[in-house]
Amino acid sequence: MHPVIVAHPSSLSQRAVALLQTLKIRAPSCCTHLLSLNILTTHTIDKTRMESEKVMTKGDWSPAESTDLPEFGQQLEHNRPWTARFVDSFKRDPNAHATPKGTVGADGRVFDVESAAANTASSPLQRHLKGRHLQMIAIGGSIGTGLFVGSGSALANGGPASLVIAFGLIGIMLYCTVHALGEMAVLFPVAGSFSAYSTRFLDPAWGFAMGWNYAMQWLVVLPLEIVAATLTIDFWNDSINPDAFVAIFLVLIVVINLFGVKGYGEAEFVFSIIKVIAVIGFIILGIILNCGGGPDGGYIGAKYWYDPGAFNNGFKGLCSVFVTAAFAFAGTELVGLAAAETANPRKSLPSAVKQVFWRITLFYMVALTIVGLLVPYTDARLLSAESSVDAKASPFVIAIKNAGITGLPSVMNAVILIAVLSVGNSSIYGSSRTLAALADQGQAPKILGYIDRKGRPIVSIGIASALGFLAFFAGSDKRNDAFNWMLALSGLSSIFTWGSICLAHIRFRAGWKKQGHSLDELAYRSQPGLVGSWIGFIFNCLVLVAQFWTGAWPIGYGEMSGEEMAEAFFSVYLATPVVLAFYIPYKFWYRTPFVRSHNMDLHTGIRDLNIQELIAEEKAERASWPAWKKAYKFFC
Repeated sequence: MHPVIVAHPSSLSQRAVALLQTLKIRAPSCCTHLLSLNILTTHTIDKTRMESEKVMTKGDWSPAESTDLPEFGQQLEHNRPWTARFVDSFKRDPNAHATPKGTVGADGRVFDVESAAANTASSPLQRHLKGRHLQMIAIGGSIGTGLFVGSGSALANGGPASLVIAFGLIGIMLYCTVHALGEMAVLFPVAGSFSAYSTRFLDPAWGFAMGWNYAMQWLVVLPLEIVAATLTIDFWNDSINPDAFVAIFLVLIVVINLFGVKGYGEAEFVFSIIKVIAVIGFIILGIILNCGGGPDGGYIGAKYWYDPGAFNNGFKGLCSVFVTAAFAFAGTELVGLAAAETANPRKSLPSAVKQVFWRITLFYMVALTIVGLLVPYTDARLLSAESSVDAKASPFVIAIKNAGITGLPSVMNAVILIAVLSVGNSSIYGSSRTLAALADQGQAPKILGYIDRKGRPIVSIGIASALGFLAFFAGSDKRNDAFNWMLALSGLSSIFTWGSICLAHIRFRAGWKKQGHSLDELAYRSQPGLVGSWIGFIFNCLVLVAQFWTGAWPIGYGEMSGEEMAEAFFSVYLATPVVLAFYIPYKFWYRTPFVRSHNMDLHTGIRDLNIQELIAEEKAERASWPAWKKAYKFFC
């Protein structure tokens, strides 16, 4: 005796239809039985359908409104109030645990490298960044006050030739560094990126020091950049209390980051476009002015390279420009940090990494060459800056003023303001992701790894935002002192980060070879290769030595007192004792081992499982490209 389905006037009618269709698909041999069963139920279902639709609420599924049945596990939309959805978005994602239950990061004696690698690799951060976001972060992400204003003091200290040479050498070093980072980030797109690679391939203690060094750099940069933004406002109006603008800028930056990685990506996309347009516009204007096309006319050519000259203060002047150049390029490594939140890093990241070359060449080298042609290093305004964002000391603004153009200095100041806000936006993103990664690895309080249902490390974002309140120093008489010491804390941090990336890549290649892998297995291979990583690492070490020399014995040190020399040294070398203060105690307390090449973890966190098949498909696709496209893709 077969059971008979009885449908009554309720939503069970839909379930009966779904059951019948499922049975017809899965058991075609039972057609006769199902036909009789269908005859028994069709009349009842047709009768009850109209009655059930009368009482059906707006949020229910209706067979009349959809031809497709909901699939197994599909959740139907509920019309919940936006306030409830907003509050729920901050709740912890039940499937997102910073440190899975039962794993131990550091138990007081041993650091568990494998669990740290697994936790950062399986990070639940949202992967909403697209290729256009990553490319604009790569092209315009670090164009900021270092280029627009800091290049002025560098020009005054070293001369135009030193400016071009130092920025060029740092650009070569950074090109090698970003390619090394790109190779590792495509293969292991893990949260926290650089500190995670140091932990995995070098030494967990060094990863701890680099992670906190990088986090502190960005934590300090937020109030630093907000104070800088208020200083740019002084260019137009210095009668308003700066704290009013601090509140406005802080709220703006925090709100952008509360939209998650997509908010950060879209904001950086817009900011970067504005900065890129400004630099390209200045290059075109500079060429016209140099050829005598300005209001005040007159061909300039290269006369300032002869009088007052190409170099100033000799070799020490050149070394002093290295530091400014390193600060100007800070933030380029965010491309690697963003890799963990990119939809497809194998396609988008290599293109973004290659475009770093064009940013270095076009936006830095060409722009600074033109600056050196238009402004003599003896111009007193270059050293008149009250801060690192004082537009009056920007060589770009000075070049425009020298040409007799009146309206553009305000435009350049607006661009500097946008650049400052862009860096402030990046600071919350960089610090929060790094803190979350440290928590994943057991190197920071676990609460910092709290990731909500929208994929935001919300606790880390909250701490980074709270430190932004330090910017209210802007309303005090000590704002310049506070500004300079916050700048000192973040000054050399990038050099340590870049050096660690290069060294981690060197060690990664050693482990990759030791464990029997070939370079053909890599999803993306660094164009400068292992040689480039050695060049990058050596350059970073040389910059640290040059910075020590120019910090301990600065230009004009013979006329300085002992107190002034000590302040000058720590204002440029403060990051070094901070890094050592993190590394040495952690190393001795946990007795962490240096990671050997034969036992490196080279498997946890690889994004694509069928990586060899994907590489073969892409090679076949590239083989069909015309010659022009192959050339374009090689460089871009």
